[in-house]
Order: sequence, then structure tokens, then C-alpha cells
Amino acid sequence: MDLHRLKQYLAAGLTVLLLACLLAAPASAMSGYDPDFELTAEAAYVVNLDTNLVVYEKNSETQVTAASLTKMMTMLLLLKNYQDQLDTITVTAPGYIYDYLYGKNASTADFRRGETHTLRTLLYGMEVQSANEGAYIVADYMGGGSIDNFVAMMNDEAKAIGCTGTTFTDPCGLDEGNVTTAKDAYLILRALISYDAFVEAAGASSWVVPAGNGREAYSLFSTDKMITKGSSVYREYTQGGKTGSLSSGWQNFASWHTQDGISYISVMLHSSTDVGVNPAQIETGQIMDWAFDTFSVSAALDTTQPISELPVRYSTEADTVMLYPVDNMLTLLPSDGGASLTQQTFHLPDSLAAPITQGEVVGSVTVSIQGEEVGTVDLIAGSNVSRNQVLYTMARVGEFFSSTYFKVVVIITMLTVAVYAFVWVAAVLMALNEEGKKMNKRRRR
Repeated sequence: MDLHRLKQYLAAGLTVLLLACLLAAPASAMSGYDPDFELTAEAAYVVNLDTNLVVYEKNSETQVTAASLTKMMTMLLLLKNYQDQLDTITVTAPGYIYDYLYGKNASTADFRRGETHTLRTLLYGMEVQSANEGAYIVADYMGGGSIDNFVAMMNDEAKAIGCTGTTFTDPCGLDEGNVTTAKDAYLILRALISYDAFVEAAGASSWVVPAGNGREAYSLFSTDKMITKGSSVYREYTQGGKTGSLSSGWQNFASWHTQDGISYISVMLHSSTDVGVNPAQIETGQIMDWAFDTFSVSAALDTTQPISELPVRYSTEADTVMLYPVDNMLTLLPSDGGASLTQQTFHLPDSLAAPITQGEVVGSVTVSIQGEEVGTVDLIAGSNVSRNQVLYTMARVGEFFSSTYFKVVVIITMLTVAVYAFVWVAAVLMALNEEGKKMNKRRRR
């Protein structure tokens, strides 16, 4: 093997090793604490919106009956397509949609056959009083007179926002074929709260349907009792939510909450009425009281303080350089001594070669809580460090003479000299031998 090819093999091997190191990235997870109580909900999911960390999860990907949480998707499609036309578009309620509601004891906002209402009124009817006829009126309008067309739109949108366990069969949730998961309900509600019109509707404990269609104005009252002052489940931090139930034995509730600048989405599915009236809202209050008491959004790192240091090579002006985190890693930490519970794992070289530029990324640190990874942040050099050219040259010369490349060159040179010496000695011996033969011949003559 010649020297050029040997260098190629060495370079290829180092490249493969480098790629393997770069691609071996660890997975991250939230370090959570469990509440000291049990929920009756079949499935639950609580996510901090400031950090996207899950603080509580129970069967979050198990399919259950969606009931009126189905209306969240109907409202999402309505706002996605008509958010700027809620007061300018009016829709007339077709008579046939009431056939879907007959005999089902469906909740309504008393929108009657042939009446004309704005899209905003229909939105508030669906959100505040869970109006099933309101959902069908919207579905007929957006589906071009076909409920099936609208249901197909619902299922397409669910897939588009990442839902994997949700199937819709009607626009309101009366059919038991409407199924979802706690995680999917979270995704739908998160998409909904990006619309101001929904946030306003969800925050209304009551709303007045304007006079019209030959009728006086009348009031709707929210099924969300967590925003209703005086209710046994009222919480000041609750911003709004959507209820759902098809049985006297359980209730669904998807909601969001904000306190002291910290926000969560909470989903409870099939909470048992054994815990009382509005069981999903009772259990939401329990889990959210626990979450707000247990966690706070805090900085796990301080960008103004050095977190580590590294030796510096080839410089006479500094022996070490201080390293700073590039981000404070705002994360959810236990309120009681959370910062002290964090562990730091550094990913750094043994030393740094000058010159070094202030702000240059030189490594990273991974923060964990009780062994569970929270996240990774780059570490940067805190100062400039110049190179001493004499030290650098001496070090490079020393590195060259101790390098594998130099050793290979020396060995090959020695082998070459040895071969040449052997050939030269052999040639001399052969020449001497020939000369001896000639002298012997002369003597005989």
C-alpha cells in the first residue's frame, strides 16, 4: 500500500467516526411529578404552553367518544375560512338538519328552521351553549348543502394538524362514531385559541343573541362552569373551554388556563359523575390547582454567569477561557427548589486552540431533572484569546514529528534506504566476484 492511499484510508475512517458522533443525538423528555390523587377520567393530558412540556398524562392516545368536543373542529373550520366575515355573512337554517336532532335530547341555542343568523351568532351558539343545530347549520353552509362533504373536511383538517386517533362522523358529536384522544383534543384546542373570536366566545359565561327573525333578543349560558362566577367549580385562572357528554355517567372537558403569566391546556375525557356534577370540570380544577402549585416557569441557566471553563493552547495572554450558555433555557421547574434539582452534563473538548473569538460556540450543556433530559444549550467563549505564533509553530513542529504520518514516512524511508543499501552491497559483491574470476584466469595463463 502506498503512502497516498494510506492517507486516504485514514481520512475516510475519521470522517465516518465524526458522522457517527454527530448523528448520535439523545432524546429529551419532561421530568414530571405525579399528583397525590387519582383522576376518574379515562384519559387526560395537561401541557404547559410556555414550554410545550407535558406535566400530566393518562392514556393520552386512547380513543374515546368525543361527544360535543367534536364542535371544536367545526368551529376551527369556520374560523379558518371566515374569521374576518363573521358579522357580514348570514346563513339560513335549512329544515332538513333538524331531522338529525329529533329524539336525541340534543342541547340547542333555539336556532329555528328558516331563521337567518350571522356566523358569529352560530359560533357563540356552538361554544357557549353547545348548540347542535348551530353546528349543523354551519356544516350545511360550508359543505355546500352536504353534511358528508363537511365531515370529510373535518377529518382532513384533523390529519393536517397532527391528530392520529380522531375520526368524525357528524359536525356536532351526537353520533358515538365521533372519537378522539386526549392528545388530539389538545391539538385541536391549541389551534382554536389562535383565533381571537374563539377566545372571546370561550371566555363568555353568557351571551345575548341579537333580536331578529321576528323575535326578541335572548341569552345563552355557558356549559363551562369554570368561568361562571359563583359556580362550585369556578376558577379565576380558567380562560375557557368546551364541554361534551353523551351519557349521564361521564363528561369531557378541554380547556385552557393562565395564572401569573403561565398557561396550560388541559383535557379530561370521560370523567365519572361519581365525583359530582360536571365531573370533568371538577377534575380539571383539581389537576390545574396541582399544576399551578407544583410548577413554575423559570430559567434553568444564567446567560450572565460563566458555567464552565476550558484550557487554552498556543496563547500567552490566557490559560483558560470562560464559557457562557447562549440561552437561559426557560423551562418548567418544580416551584420548590427546582433550580437546585437540575443536573448539567457538559459536551466539551479537552481544550481550545487559540485564536478564540468571543461568542464562538465551543460546546454544549444538557440540563436534566432527576435523570430526565429537559434540553440542550450551546456554550460560547466569553472572551477573545489571541494566538502566540512561536508557541503555535513549536507545537505544530512537535505534533508533526510525533504524528503517525511522520512515523510512516520515517519507516518507509528507512525501508527504502535499507533496500538501496542491500542492492548496493549485492552489486559490490557481485562486481568483486567477477573481478576475482578475471584475476584467476590471468594467473592461469
